[in-house]
Amino acid sequence: MSKRTGGRWLVAVLTASAAFISGCTASVDADELPGVYRNDETGGEVLLDSDGTFSATDVSTDEFSGPADFSGRWEFLDNQASSDFVYLTIDDGGLGRTGGIQLYTRGEGTVYFQYEPDGPPTLVLTRVGAP
Repeated sequence: MSKRTGGRWLVAVLTASAAFISGCTASVDADELPGVYRNDETGGEVLLDSDGTFSATDVSTDEFSGPADFSGRWEFLDNQASSDFVYLTIDDGGLGRTGGIQLYTRGEGTVYFQYEPDGPPTLVLTRVGAP
């Protein structure tokens, strides 16, 4: 195989892989995000209200802290380069010194917290109702 043919083959494989991967990621409509999301196992709950506010009850966002209640404002960020997420701007004192946290989206009806970028989700919540 010549160098030129090998380069074309590599470009074709990379293009096909990118198309396949992007097709696997479910697009999220920001207008469909408001609602109540719950983890039945832990009882943790996040309410994303249509006015851009949120409240979280009994939610643990990482492996190191216990469940907490916090609230603030939310904004959907459609990230073309990686995962879409909801940025939660936390009101003063909600999580100590933490001013904000990312709540990732997984298709319609599922959101999750993920402490380590390459690690598994630390808490997965499923939509149970509208606000």
